[in-house]
Amino acid sequence: MSTLAHSDRRGFVARGLAVVAAAGWTTTALGTSVAAADQAGDDAAWVKEVPGARRCFFDCPQHMNGFGLLHILNYLSAYPLGQAGAVSSFYSVGPASSIALGFNDAMWAKYGLGEILQLQDADGKPYTRNVFASPTRADGHLLARRAQIPPSIGVLGDAFVGSSIPALQKMGTKFLVCGNALGLWTLELEARGKGAAAAIDKDLRANLLSGVTIVPAMVRAIEQAQAAGISYNRQ
Repeated sequence: MSTLAHSDRRGFVARGLAVVAAAGWTTTALGTSVAAADQAGDDAAWVKEVPGARRCFFDCPQHMNGFGLLHILNYLSAYPLGQAGAVSSFYSVGPASSIALGFNDAMWAKYGLGEILQLQDADGKPYTRNVFASPTRADGHLLARRAQIPPSIGVLGDAFVGSSIPALQKMGTKFLVCGNALGLWTLELEARGKGAAAAIDKDLRANLLSGVTIVPAMVRAIEQAQAAGISYNRQ
C-alpha cells in the first residue's frame, strides 16, 4: 500500500471519528479500536473456532429478547451434531443492543445492564444477571413477550434454556463482540453515570463470558467470515 493511499484512508477514518465527536461522543476508545483494526495481524483467528462443513454468521446487533439465539439453535438443530457451526455478533448501543450479552453476571449486576436493556424478570424486576448466559425455564417469558404470545406456553422455557449462550457454544457457536461498539458503549455507560469510560472498558474486557472474543470491527469480521465461506444471516 502506498504512503499516500494509507494517508488518505486514515484521513477518511479521522473524518468519520469527527462526525461521531460532533454527535457528542468522545472518540478515544473508538479511535483505539480503529487503530487496532488497521493493524495486520491474526484478528481472523476466530474463524478457525467455527466447526462444521456448514457454517453461518448470525448478525445480531439487537438482543431481541433472545430470538437471535433461538434462530441459531434452530439452524444447528437442522443438522446432525457436529456437521454445522455458527457465529454470532454482539454489538450496537442503546437499550435494544446485543453487546451486553457478551459479559458475565458480575457486569450485569454492577452496571445495571438489565435495566438499561429494559429486560425484566417475571416479577417485573430488571435482571441483574446475564439471563442469556444463565437462564431458567421461567425466563422463557422473554420470548413470549417478544412474540406477543401467551407466556404459559411451556415449550418457551425449554427453548430459552436450550438456546443459552453456553448451550450454543457446546453445539458449535462462536460469539464475537465488536471492539468499535464496545468503545461507544463504554461512553454510553459513562454518560449514564456508571463510571469513567476507561475504567468501564477495562472492567468489561476482564469479564467477558468464556469463549467470547472481541474483534476490532464487526464489519471486518463479517467480511472475514464471507472470505472463509461462511454464509450470512441478518437478524
